[in-house]
This record gives sequence, C-alpha cells and structure tokens, in this order.
Amino acid sequence: MTLLAFDENQTRSLSHSVRATALVFEDPVSRRLLDQIERIAPSDATVLIIGETGTGKELVARHIHALSKRNQQTFGALNCAALSEGLIESELFGHEKGSFTGAISAKDGWFETANKGSLFLDEVGDLPLGLQAKLLRVLQEREVVKVGSRTAVPVDVRIIAATNINLEEAVAASHFRADLYYRFNVATIYLAPLRERPGDILPLTEHFLKLYGDRLGYSEVKLSAATELALLNYDWPGNIRELENAVHRALLVCPGNRLRPEDFKLSDHRVPDETPPISTRSLESSLLKLLEQAPPNLFEIIEETVIRTAFEFCDENQVQTARLLDISRNVLRHKLAAYEMLANSHKKLIDNSALLA
Repeated sequence: MTLLAFDENQTRSLSHSVRATALVFEDPVSRRLLDQIERIAPSDATVLIIGETGTGKELVARHIHALSKRNQQTFGALNCAALSEGLIESELFGHEKGSFTGAISAKDGWFETANKGSLFLDEVGDLPLGLQAKLLRVLQEREVVKVGSRTAVPVDVRIIAATNINLEEAVAASHFRADLYYRFNVATIYLAPLRERPGDILPLTEHFLKLYGDRLGYSEVKLSAATELALLNYDWPGNIRELENAVHRALLVCPGNRLRPEDFKLSDHRVPDETPPISTRSLESSLLKLLEQAPPNLFEIIEETVIRTAFEFCDENQVQTARLLDISRNVLRHKLAAYEMLANSHKKLIDNSALLA
C-alpha cells in the first residue's frame, strides 16, 4: 500500500488544522491520481490542485516536490486564507526593517526561503485581488520586491497552488484574475473527495487505528464487519480529516478491542428527495406479470436490471447513478462489481426486458 503521511517536523507551515494527515492510493481513482502525479512531478510546470477541504491537497503537493528534481531544496507551504492581506504579503515577499509597525527586523519571504525549491499556496482562491496582481508579477518576472524595499530579488521557485473553490466561476464573478488563473492552470490535478474513492476508506482507517492505538497504548484494535460497512456507506463530508477524528474519538470511547458502529457516531448526511412521487401503475402492471411467471431469482433480476439501466442512462457515471438511485456510491460500486461492470464499464446492457414485456 502506498501511504503518504504528514510529518509536523518537515518544515514550518501556515496551514489549517483541518488538513489531511495521511493519504493512500488503494482505490482505482487514487491509483490514477498517483500516475498523474508521477508524470507531472519531474517537470517544473506550475501545478493547480483542486479538491475539497481535508482531501490531502498538501500531501499531494509534498509528494510532487519529493518526486521532482528540486526535492533536496526547501518546500514552503502557506495557507492564503489563514492570514490578513498585510501578513500574507509579508509572508510571501518578505519585508524590510521598519517597513510597518512590528517589523523590528528584516525578514525573507517564502519566495526567497524556498528559492530553488517548491512553494505550496493553499486556498489560493482566497487571495485578495491586490495580492493576486503582485503574485502574477512574481510569476512573470521571476523576482520579488520585499515590503518597504525597491530592490528586486531574483527567485527560482516552482509554484504548486491549491483551492477548494471553482476558479473559473471566481474569474467570471471578477473575484479572481483571469491572467493569474491561466498561469496556475498549466497542470491541473483533481483530488476526488473520500466518498468518490471508497477503496481508500478502510486502509486509511487501519492507518489511523495504528497511529492513535499506539499513542493510547492500545493493541490489536479491530473493526467489526458492521463497522466496516458503516464506514463505507458514510459520505465523509469532512473527508480524510473527519475520518481521522472519528477513529480517534472511537478509540477513546470504545469499551473493548473491537470498534462498533455506534463508537463512531456517524450521522446521515444524505439529502432527502423532495420531488413528488412518480406514478407506479405501469411498473406494478409489469411486476404482476413477472410474479405470474415466477422466474427464479426474481428480486436479483429486478435489482440488476434497475442498476444496469440507471448506469447506462447516466453514461456510466457512478456518482450520478448513485444519486439517481438514492444509494451510496460504495453500495453501487459493490453491485457493479458483482455484475462485472467495473472491469469493463462499456459492456453492453444485459437484456432482461423480455421478462418485463
């Protein structure tokens, strides 16, 4: 199993506490992500990572740096949403002594500190427009001017940016500069939320069980089969960070060495369907005909036909199919695997329509 884990001692980092601290590449979606990372990393191309909070964007950025030719140099990380505009400017570009109240000494910014290395700009979509213009100039001219200085300092830094907002929509709303967006959007990586890569859920759970179990002095803590099913069927709106916190909390409250579903206290985040009920008259008529024929495995035939038809209707998009059928994507993937539709998603729809005639 390929595991990336965050080390707090790697470097000073101004990141949110909600970041993911581990990332695995077990799910097919994640394995494709790893292939993309390994193709992009050796170049010096600017990278834009798009993903929800807690999906592991900083870990991906660190892995890109580790696989690049700059891996022996500094990796800097700055969360653009964590500081005020004045402080972000100082953190990025540095400042001279006395340039503002509290500037008791000169300080290099991250562009200079990470010179020859990589700089990760998290939540770049939250940068104020004024700073966006200054950042664009740095990317174009490859030089920075410290706050309170008139001297340009050349820098050679690879930029890896990340955001959880739609930058195209931000550009259309005049909240983000189009020219800066084009600068960032050279190599784009989409980091899927945890609910779209269910194959990573249990490996991550085992990692966090070992991590926090060791810290708490527990040994051989296991998951019950019902707990595994509950974890796979949960949507994880907080992604990996929520999973980590849930495991930690479950270990603290579990009375034994086998975690139960109730130890995780997972709530139901699915949105109820408020559309009016459809007419079932024609469906009932077809079912009555089937019941008269009494074919073997009738329920399995009906279920498979519904799922296959919905999958075809949604152009074999798992997320849309699960949403249409009002089931979790994890359950859908299990069913598709049983019907041998994951290995060859373009297999023709098996025709059960004769039974419904």
